[in-house]
Amino acid sequence: MAERKTNSRVDAILAKEEKWGREFEVLRNIALDCDLSEDLKWGCPCYSLGKANVVLIHGFKEYCAYLFFKGALMTDPDGILIQQTENVQAARQIRFTSLEQIAGMEATLKDYIHKAIAVEKAGLKVEFKKTADFAMPDEFRDRLADDPDLSAAFDALTPGRQKAYLLHFASAKQAKTREARIDKAAPRILEGKGLDD
Repeated sequence: MAERKTNSRVDAILAKEEKWGREFEVLRNIALDCDLSEDLKWGCPCYSLGKANVVLIHGFKEYCAYLFFKGALMTDPDGILIQQTENVQAARQIRFTSLEQIAGMEATLKDYIHKAIAVEKAGLKVEFKKTADFAMPDEFRDRLADDPDLSAAFDALTPGRQKAYLLHFASAKQAKTREARIDKAAPRILEGKGLDD
């Protein structure tokens, strides 16, 4: 086993974590036992193999979790990998609500991390849905047909930005709300910006 090397930026985040601090520390040690490099990404402790992100630790109100970046490609004999929402294509979580739960799963968690490492070493890639596979609300389709500049600007966006807009528009239940979201987003699309840029 390689020498465990911690990252001072992760130390700082863990020192501030009030709700899941002890759980994060145990999850950190488990990941480090699997010979992964530690860094802070997206404000969370992240563990990588070379330049490839393998697993991240993050906390929520009701639970903390390991997030496996390519969890959709992993075998799940224990049935513990969770897809956060129907729109998450690659990542999968293992959720925890107590320190005791994590301690009781240590061997299983190491096994799952090694599965994730094997996926990375094999060079496996998640087949993401294409933008055309996402539903386009009628209101947005009509708006693009009526506004060639907006249509050209939307087509020029990256696939990820296109998908984010389509999901945002489609998640509104009422046509009036979808239209309001489209109106609000149109200037950003015309500027070549994504929903969260």
